[in-house]
Amino acid sequence: MADNTPLAAARRHRLLAAMQAAGIDEMVAYGNGWQGDYLRYLSDFGILEGHGIAVIAADGATELFLDSAAEAERAEAEAAGVTVRLCGDVARAVGARLDRGGNRRLAAAPRRFLPAWLADAARGFTIEDGTALLDRLLMHKLPAEIDAIRRAAKIADDAYGEFLKAVAPGRRQYEIVADLEAYLRRRGCPDNFMIIGSGGKDVFGMAPPSERRIAAGDLVTTELTPAVEGYYVQICRTLVVGTATAAQARAFAIYREALEAGIAAAKPGATAADVARAENDVFRKFALGDYVTSKYTRVRGHGMGLFADSKPHILEDVDTPLEPGMALIIHPNTYHPEVGYLVLGDAVVVTETGVEVLCGTPRELFEVPA
Repeated sequence: MADNTPLAAARRHRLLAAMQAAGIDEMVAYGNGWQGDYLRYLSDFGILEGHGIAVIAADGATELFLDSAAEAERAEAEAAGVTVRLCGDVARAVGARLDRGGNRRLAAAPRRFLPAWLADAARGFTIEDGTALLDRLLMHKLPAEIDAIRRAAKIADDAYGEFLKAVAPGRRQYEIVADLEAYLRRRGCPDNFMIIGSGGKDVFGMAPPSERRIAAGDLVTTELTPAVEGYYVQICRTLVVGTATAAQARAFAIYREALEAGIAAAKPGATAADVARAENDVFRKFALGDYVTSKYTRVRGHGMGLFADSKPHILEDVDTPLEPGMALIIHPNTYHPEVGYLVLGDAVVVTETGVEVLCGTPRELFEVPA
């Protein structure tokens, strides 16, 4: 069958080899507008709305079931060699397709996302959990995937330069984000996950843009996550509107030390927990251990690829081993009791000896005119 790009062809070849090694005859993947990485790995289609399920057979024949007419029309144009089926009830349409397959070994990823009706034991077929198989492929990138991630990282650096230009007193958050979206689309990058925060001690995190106006003295945080060929890269930085106070500078130095500790800990043989612990220990050293708990922060980083927030999650209870080819964002983002929420994070790729840092933007507390 045809593939849209050499990268898609390489993914498909790797997937079919993994299915053959595992004795799987057909793989089923679910996706929606929020998380579509499993679906895209099978079908090379980036779903934007509605629900979709892809089914790929051992010979590479792929069917894509969608419940959105607009998405089905787009898939017909973009998903080369894939049979697209528009259906009002995706679960039952896929069920009918699997019923016709006979006595074949089926697996789904992620199985827990499948519509309950489709996974029910009452069906005439059994769908095993193939999530771990596809997770391994998603986490351990091919060289061509790493190349796309490097290109996305260059765009992320350039976009943060535009962010510095866009922030000014009186501007609303949504105006700044709109400027960045326009910039990225001009760069041929329509996919970007972005959140923002602005203010002081009253700000406990980042969120989609609001009508809040930028003011002198604000800390302005952002998480920029552009994608190239479907592969996301993230950068996290903080700026001050005006001149940073001594308290802001002292606080930021802790985050920089924590990021550097996390990057130093990331190497083959280490685990996600080792990286999280290295970051968190810096905060504990400064009597800020309470602020690395789930009350104030979610993760200390995470995987990147066909989804902006993928496995492994960088937490002290995640023992996933790091291996060459994994792409991560390491970010000790959390609340600081003296100054408010701060962020600092770099994208990295695990190598044979450590990591390659993909972000070139300096790790500094930027200042823009007030």
